[in-house]
Amino acid sequence: MTFYDLYQSYSWESIKQQIESTTAEEVKQSLYRPKKDLVDFMHLISPAARPFLEQMAQMSQELTHKRFGKTIQLYTPMYLSNECHNICTYCGFSLDNKIKRKTLTPSEIEQEIHLLKRQGYDHILLVTGEANHTVNLAYFERAIQQIRQQFSMLSIEVQPLDQDEYEVLAQLGVYAVLVYQETYHEAVYKHYHPKGKKSNFRYRLETPDRIGQAGIHKIGLGVLLGLEDWRVDSFFTALHLDYLQRKYWQTKYSISFPRLRPAEGNVEPNFIMEDIDLLQLMFAYRLWNEDIELSISTRESEHFRNNVIGLGVTAMSAGSKTNPGGYSVDQGSLAQFDICDNRSTEVIAALIRSKGYEAVWTDWNHSYSNFSQQI
Repeated sequence: MTFYDLYQSYSWESIKQQIESTTAEEVKQSLYRPKKDLVDFMHLISPAARPFLEQMAQMSQELTHKRFGKTIQLYTPMYLSNECHNICTYCGFSLDNKIKRKTLTPSEIEQEIHLLKRQGYDHILLVTGEANHTVNLAYFERAIQQIRQQFSMLSIEVQPLDQDEYEVLAQLGVYAVLVYQETYHEAVYKHYHPKGKKSNFRYRLETPDRIGQAGIHKIGLGVLLGLEDWRVDSFFTALHLDYLQRKYWQTKYSISFPRLRPAEGNVEPNFIMEDIDLLQLMFAYRLWNEDIELSISTRESEHFRNNVIGLGVTAMSAGSKTNPGGYSVDQGSLAQFDICDNRSTEVIAALIRSKGYEAVWTDWNHSYSNFSQQI
């Protein structure tokens, strides 16, 4: 059994109706239930929960302090390639966009490493487009072997792979794999992904199962907020997370909240998600699941990121570039999407400290793995 089997037992329209019909009394009951389930999560993301936002914010802050302390983990993406064989209607890397394509060489990777280490980073998220013929397992192996010598924690966001390929990445020291379903609405998924391997809804949906079976330390989930109804998509994300935590209970999990941003050839969002909606969603995740890591990227505005610290977020990116070699090598290749918060790493770290929080540069060291294998 994989998540796809469970997914098929749910109806998008039925979940949508249940969310929209939630009452204020049901929200109150869910708020005060000691151990919350998926029905409670559904209530907390409903329109009926909006009047309870201040209360949810206070509870989210308390739970986050209890579980994670007053810390914010800092990371930054390193884009290795913008080559892609998929057509995705919302992405700047889409195959049908006539843009400059680039895949970093070992010497170019070294330049990026040097600059990012000078900024203080010890946690890097490696990102590529989905080009199986060029940016494949062999490329990842070479790049990771080069990069891991300089960073304690490596995460990746690349094309979905087979289980044996994830096992190789685990042996190379990859700490986390992020894979976003983009939308759980199977009926329209093909519309957004008309060509390429990514158009296979089921293969992508079952990717976290393969990651879990390979023994990767952490799995990151999310949807592209704006493609479809964010409330329904978020319920299915929570359903997916709940399934994974029960089946791969030794694995850690994170949720990211990418809102649709301007990009080359981009479509307009079908569903506008306002800042207050994103806050409600973050609070709902924290109240439902105390252990989940919540990450906010530089897609979000300075104002939003300034004020979200302390309300449930546990990780933030900073100083991000979304094109390959963007930090030191090549300013000409197209970025995947527009950055909204362009402030430097130093400014973001200072902001975190000014809020009374500690900026954490890594929470994992490969020596821990070596030690655990010896005892």
